Amino acid sequence: MDQIFGLARNLCKGNKFCEKVAQKMLGTITHFNTKDSIAALTFDDGPHPKFTPKLLDILNRHQAHATFFMLGEAAFRYPDLVKRVAEAGQAIGNHSYSHPSFVLIPGHERRRQIRECQKAVSPYGSRIFRPPHGHQSLSSRLDALRLRYPVVTWSVASQDWATIDVQGIVDRLESQIRPGCIILLHDAIHWIRETKNNDRSFMLEAVDKFLTQIGDRFRFITLPEMFRQARPQKRNWYSYPDSMMLEKIKQTQE
Repeated sequence: MDQIFGLARNLCKGNKFCEKVAQKMLGTITHFNTKDSIAALTFDDGPHPKFTPKLLDILNRHQAHATFFMLGEAAFRYPDLVKRVAEAGQAIGNHSYSHPSFVLIPGHERRRQIRECQKAVSPYGSRIFRPPHGHQSLSSRLDALRLRYPVVTWSVASQDWATIDVQGIVDRLESQIRPGCIILLHDAIHWIRETKNNDRSFMLEAVDKFLTQIGDRFRFITLPEMFRQARPQKRNWYSYPDSMMLEKIKQTQE
């Protein structure tokens, strides 16, 4: 199916009207258009029984709100934590049930992953979806559309899955933050086993330091609130795993 859609996309290339129509209908939300100093913190792969409560305390201390893109299997395991996140005024999004790459599984399994995650986070989940790893093909984008889920990725990546350098993460976020940006972080790491990066303590320290340094220059709000205050901006987002990532994904499935 992706080959057919790829051919259609190539035919559309160079035709600005055609490209704009495709982007409006099938584009992925990466940021928001606003002049206000607001931004969206987002956290993937949780909830985590150790790190998510600590993160909630940090957000509360800084009067910041965020969106947690949760995995269904973790949400089923920790329903009280899902409720605690929601009652703290944070938003909850759908990040699939078990974090497979959506470009590597068939459509019926993609739809099942989204539905099962929504059951797990109900009644607290917002109808927004972020594909695991950010991987997306045109056919997987259509599956989300079929289930009436806007797809939200990010415009600022903290790289907190690849580094434990606290100041490096803080500097990266401070240098890239813009009004309406969506920031990617993780309160858990699902797909990398037995590495020091799975300890989210350094991420918690980085978030606390970043929010302290940014002070009152920005206000951090949930994605549902961002939708109410600003206009979502889309781009054609199609991403596939490289060979190294494929091997890591296979290891988590063994």
